Amino acid sequence: MNQKIALQILSDLPPEAQKQALDFIAFLRTQYVPPRRQKTHKPNKLAKEPFVGMWRNRADMKDSNAWVRNLREREWGKHRA
Repeated sequence: MNQKIALQILSDLPPEAQKQALDFIAFLRTQYVPPRRQKTHKPNKLAKEPFVGMWRNRADMKDSNAWVRNLREREWGKHRA
């Protein structure tokens, strides 16, 4: 069916039927509209981030557990068992 024939059929209907037809067409449009394409983001390689390895050459970070333990003792005092 071409658009001219569809418009002619629609215009031949009484006003209330035209409104119903247009409401139905509006409903159909919501059912058949292609979904929006979401932008795809390429994940960055974590190893290329500037913060990776920033403490690599620090002598005090060789043993990170000891570093955290010392920091906690300095800030909060000796942990009592």
